Amino acid sequence: MDVRLGDVLVMKKPHPCGSREWSVMRTGMDFRLKCLGCGHEVLLPRSKAEKNIREIRREK
Repeated sequence: MDVRLGDVLVMKKPHPCGSREWSVMRTGMDFRLKCLGCGHEVLLPRSKAEKNIREIRREK
C-alpha cells in the first residue's frame, strides 16, 4: 500500500472522539498518525494500520 507523508487516512473504525480521519506524520515500519478530530498522536505497526484503512486522500 502506498502511504506517503501528509496523506489523510480514513479508517474503518472511528477514534473515541468520533473522527475517522488521520494525518500521516511518519512512515516506515510504523506509522505515526495524528487524529484530525482531537489532535491525539499514535504510533501503529504498518500491518495493523494498513488493515484498517478504508480510503487514502492525497494532497494535490
